Amino acid sequence: IVWFKAVVSTALSQKGTKIGPSAVTPAFLCFLCRTVVSQNLVTDDVAVVEGETAIISCRVKNNDDSVIQLLNPNRQTIYFRDMRPLKDGRFQLVNFSDNELRVSLSNVSLSDEGRYVCQLYTDPPQEAYADITVLIPPGNPVIEAKDEVLSEGNETEMTCTAMSSKPAATIRWMKGDKELSGKPKVELTYDKMYTVTSRVTFTVSKEDDGVPVTCIVDHPAVKDFRARKNLEVQCEYRSLISSYISLLMLTFHDQPQPHYLSVWQKVDDDVPSHAVIIGGDLYIENLNKSYNGTYRCVASNPLGESFDDYVLYVYDSRAGEGAPRTVDHAVIGGVVAVVVFAMLCLLIVLGRYFARHKGRGPENKGQIIHRRAARVQSPKMTRRW
Repeated sequence: IVWFKAVVSTALSQKGTKIGPSAVTPAFLCFLCRTVVSQNLVTDDVAVVEGETAIISCRVKNNDDSVIQLLNPNRQTIYFRDMRPLKDGRFQLVNFSDNELRVSLSNVSLSDEGRYVCQLYTDPPQEAYADITVLIPPGNPVIEAKDEVLSEGNETEMTCTAMSSKPAATIRWMKGDKELSGKPKVELTYDKMYTVTSRVTFTVSKEDDGVPVTCIVDHPAVKDFRARKNLEVQCEYRSLISSYISLLMLTFHDQPQPHYLSVWQKVDDDVPSHAVIIGGDLYIENLNKSYNGTYRCVASNPLGESFDDYVLYVYDSRAGEGAPRTVDHAVIGGVVAVVVFAMLCLLIVLGRYFARHKGRGPENKGQIIHRRAARVQSPKMTRRW
């Protein structure tokens, strides 16, 4: 022992470390041996998604033909050199040499998580540890909104939930291209999984209508895991009217347009049968004065109802420039009365005429001829002739 202490002290002095033989105690020798030995065997920790394959690698530097073996967290031998004593077909040999023992573990489950041991048979044996961490991705994130239809200027609240993950996920919020600040809550479930809930609150404006609100879940097992919900904002109405001589176009605009129902009516009358309604626009072609009147656009949405009236007056742009004047209805009535009176007078005259010549029909003419013949046969008349 004295000789060994002297050798160690001399070796350290040659490397620039000045230490006397009395300082080389048994504890120091143990520490020195472990330090030198631990530099020969190395491995790496492994993080793997549940259901995928993990690779465990035991590597040796400057191996002197010592035997390498791999043990599971229960200290059961998985591989001894290139032989597999453990009856678990999920473990397969990937590579075996003097400097490496590499093993794959397929279809990893949560029960496979733990510390695996790489062991090198030296004197004393060397060990290195590889911790396998099983990652479990969360389920599909779900967004829940406090209000389905929002009102301009009001505050709303949304909640995003990522369930059953390991480790716990993190949640970020985006409204369009703007990031929102959420309040996360992490819960550990009975099966040692994590459920994360994030709540965000913000005030909406009319510009937010149709803007997507996105819940982005960050987790080591998944990338770009997100849920999205588009905002639906109701707001005040604005109206605009444009009119032309040959074409009437009444336009009703809403901000935003997709969320209102508009109906056109004509006050105290019916809308012309050939009028066309497209969206919020009313089109009437070939205008004339019969289309004069008040047209009403009634718009409604879940927040209420509103309407606006538009007066249409059609005039002849040629009036006062030699255009023919319209015929007065009274003149037309007078002409009709005169014609009717003339026809009645004609009927009366014809009636009296036919009544006077009623007895001079064909039968009366026969009687007159017969009488004339009788006169010819009379002796008195013969003597006169």
